[in-house]
Amino acid sequence: MSEWLESAITRAQDVNDWLAPKRANAVELLSNTNWPTRKTEAWRYTPLRSVERSNAKVITDVIGLSPVEVTGLSAIELVFVNGKYDASQLSKILPEGLSISLGQDLEGVQKAEALDVFSTIKPERHLFGLVNDALAQDVIVISVTEGVEITQPIRISSLLSQGAESHTRVQVSLAEGSRLTVIEDVQASGDTLNTAFVEYDIAKKAHLEHYRFALQTGSNVAIGGSHFNLRDHASMHSTIVAFGSDLSRLDTDIIHAGEFADAKLNAMYLLDGKELFDLHATVEHAMPNGTTEENVRCIVADHARAVFNGRIHIHRDAQKTLAELNNRNLLMSNTAEINTKPELEIYADDVRCAHGATVAQIDKQALYYLQTRGVSRSKAQVMLNFGFINELIDLMPNAALAEWIRPVIRERFAQMEVN
Repeated sequence: MSEWLESAITRAQDVNDWLAPKRANAVELLSNTNWPTRKTEAWRYTPLRSVERSNAKVITDVIGLSPVEVTGLSAIELVFVNGKYDASQLSKILPEGLSISLGQDLEGVQKAEALDVFSTIKPERHLFGLVNDALAQDVIVISVTEGVEITQPIRISSLLSQGAESHTRVQVSLAEGSRLTVIEDVQASGDTLNTAFVEYDIAKKAHLEHYRFALQTGSNVAIGGSHFNLRDHASMHSTIVAFGSDLSRLDTDIIHAGEFADAKLNAMYLLDGKELFDLHATVEHAMPNGTTEENVRCIVADHARAVFNGRIHIHRDAQKTLAELNNRNLLMSNTAEINTKPELEIYADDVRCAHGATVAQIDKQALYYLQTRGVSRSKAQVMLNFGFINELIDLMPNAALAEWIRPVIRERFAQMEVN
């Protein structure tokens, strides 16, 4: 076991609050968990040296930080600053049918229900999910009443100042027939370490529109997860946009726990320098007639490293399942690295499933053609790369977010050189 994990366990043992039973379970599991090495399949290409070397500390001083403004987006702002919930940035009047509470402030039955569902959607195999179970300070509980559509998105922002460590946790529950949009966003200043996990329980005929922006770069360590449980006829549309850092890791789990559930997942990540980003996406089809469409695209430059492990598991009872996984990768340098592993594990005999992965380099002829037409090398590079990614941006349901992220991605491309 690493010194960092031993320290985390020790700190967790000193906390005694409403989550004590869950923390105790996490501590017990962590105490019997081996620290991942290159021989650990889930961490084979993602070394944890950045975690072990991290000097990030829990900052208790009150620090005023605000999320980056997104033009044209009117959202309900739910803000964590260095791991602590900042209630002052939440709208005073919430739409009817929407509840947002600190878990510790809930009473009686509500608190007991929140405790019962805590960490039941996120699988126990996630090491840093257990770390988050053990160290999360303020747990936010969000619920939407049956049949209610919340038109304003909820934006969950985790803001970290220089050298800060944080562990944020949110539980989201959509009742039958409800609709909600949630945006997860991490913004870090540098030399930080954060774990940010959100669990979603999507009831019968409910719909979730989900976004996760992991745009921290540089000397930041970011490890998190978004985990979804779909009931009968439930649906979700998720978009992930990520840059790399010293270490960025995101685990996504989608569980088809009801019949006729529908899931769409689009992910794109852009890496430069010596950055690392690791996306592990698992889809569990446990019930019949479910559909999954998963598209992942990655562009890697310089000495950056990308990891993708996409697994779709079709259980024996999941007949009539339709599932597709497509992973496309673009190398911009001879020294860049992509490790991709798409997986299909099928135990039902009446399904339609497909998966595939490609790795290619930027088309030098196309680059040359644009340059001969007076387009500079850097602009030609941006044009070609943007076309590779823009298809997934066009699929984002929220137009304001799509218009906001386009120039951010263009600027990112402009910093990435073809070698």
